[in-house]
Amino acid sequence: MNTSKTNTEFQVCNTDLSDLKTILWLFDEAIKLQSKNGYKVWGRIDEVALQKDITNNLQFKIVKGDNILCVFSIQHNDPFIWQDKDQNNAIYLHRIVTNPNFKGQRLFEKVLIWATQFARQNNREHLRMDTWADNHQLIAYYKSYGFRFVENYITTDTEELPLQNRNLNVALLELTVD
Repeated sequence: MNTSKTNTEFQVCNTDLSDLKTILWLFDEAIKLQSKNGYKVWGRIDEVALQKDITNNLQFKIVKGDNILCVFSIQHNDPFIWQDKDQNNAIYLHRIVTNPNFKGQRLFEKVLIWATQFARQNNREHLRMDTWADNHQLIAYYKSYGFRFVENYITTDTEELPLQNRNLNVALLELTVD
């Protein structure tokens, strides 16, 4: 599923390698903003992992006209973070980054609408995601969209995880798809 519309103004579609410069800028801007606000941030973004997501059609963008408003990645399985809970019954959301020029447009809600439809089309019962365990404000934000806290987990240092996802204390969150 490469393209779907969340409404008539916004479109969700796969990123491509020509978007990479903008995607890296979005991550840099997100890191700057989160650092400025005192939140934990990724040390650096694993560009190779991003390119792999793009090549494998696992990274998406929300666009309006010529503007990329948000990017996010999905996985069909996430055994390195969700371990034995990964039972081929969920879509995993990762690396959701909003363009700072388009904050306040409820872009996560658009990601969630798209991801819920995608999960249903792929016969998945849950949407899952993780975030820093000590970012209570962000956890509360995701819970306001119906996600429930599952548990905290410390990720491993495996090469199977992108650099920015290794050795982190994360909160695991899950939403059941109706």
